[in-house]
Amino acid sequence: MNYELFIARRIIASKEHKNSVSSPIIKISILAIAIGIIVMLFSVATGVGLQKKIKEKISGFNGDIQISHYDGNNSKITVSPILKQQDFYPAFKSVPNVKKVQAFATKAGIIRTPNEFEGIILKGVDADYDWSFFEEYIKVGAPPVFETKVSNQVLISSKTAARLNLELKDEFHMFFVKDDPNKAPNSRKFVVSGIFDSGFEEFDETFIIGDIRHIQRINKWSSDQVGGFELFIHEFDQLNETGFKVYEEIDPSLNAYTIQEKFPSIFEWLSLFDTNIIVIIGIMILIAGINMITALLVLILERTQMIGILKALGNNNWSIRKIFLYNAAFLIGKGLLWGNIIGIGLLFVQKFTGIIALDPETYYVNQAPVYISMPALIWINVGTLSLCILMLIVPSFIVSKISPVKAIKFD
Repeated sequence: MNYELFIARRIIASKEHKNSVSSPIIKISILAIAIGIIVMLFSVATGVGLQKKIKEKISGFNGDIQISHYDGNNSKITVSPILKQQDFYPAFKSVPNVKKVQAFATKAGIIRTPNEFEGIILKGVDADYDWSFFEEYIKVGAPPVFETKVSNQVLISSKTAARLNLELKDEFHMFFVKDDPNKAPNSRKFVVSGIFDSGFEEFDETFIIGDIRHIQRINKWSSDQVGGFELFIHEFDQLNETGFKVYEEIDPSLNAYTIQEKFPSIFEWLSLFDTNIIVIIGIMILIAGINMITALLVLILERTQMIGILKALGNNNWSIRKIFLYNAAFLIGKGLLWGNIIGIGLLFVQKFTGIIALDPETYYVNQAPVYISMPALIWINVGTLSLCILMLIVPSFIVSKISPVKAIKFD
């Protein structure tokens, strides 16, 4: 007969066990594991979700990699034009990870309304610009439509619209200062085609998006000159490697830099999330392990007579220790089950309702984003179960210290 499994089942199902001193301690241990799993799931899902969402927003406004004139200037304003006719445009075939390439140019100016004025940057794009990024964030209206004639339609943020008291289909003038201060600034009349709110205030407060041909005319560029190119890639994890390959493939007069190089402070801040997640997981597993150790020791002390009887019947220390480890694994599994049910349920609630709000000035998003990864979910559960059981192996050695004669007399 397999005494180990038989006794393990008896311990788990025993009414005496359920009504014993160890019962509340075991319940607390299961609760600690369940809470630990919930906290770990939330820290991973929201931490990774926040990283992905912020990277997605930075990429949406800037591309993953930008190519511009090699003038040592990575600012928001394009100064020197480059030819649109390049080997890598419209498809960068020599670097497989590049998904798409689109041209752009930027020009600083001042928006003037009857009652307000605001410094802003016009980002000019052409007809092949991919508006899919803005579909999620456009609150009213639609992206500009570019046809044969230069379009006066622009897309502005809700922040800019609120400050300037602009609404959909409103018209306004934007003034662009010339290099010669003695000359009157260039003026362009625009109409609001759509209003977006990305929650990324650094960009929402800075840019409006319109027809690149306005910038070409103001700067006296030809129709085949642009400020630069935005490259979007398939695998963001290969950003630095792809950026280096792109730099090697382009003309020496051009420069290529990644968004990580352009916004180093944001990406350094995002990298701290990985450390925070690891620390939180470590603390939660440690707390769960300590609770299970306490429960195991109490269970062993309660079953001292049983241990003595099993030793008297010829069972060795390891076979008896396995009985308690089986029982502990069952209790850990119970805590994991409830923790996963509650944790995943709460994550889906947050994903579809966004009840946990965040300050966009600090976190660049207005609600906690959730990213549920099946591999991460499996690793959290397997890792917690494995580490907790490993932590229980050492305290289970107390079984070997119990004398059969004394244990049988123990009351």
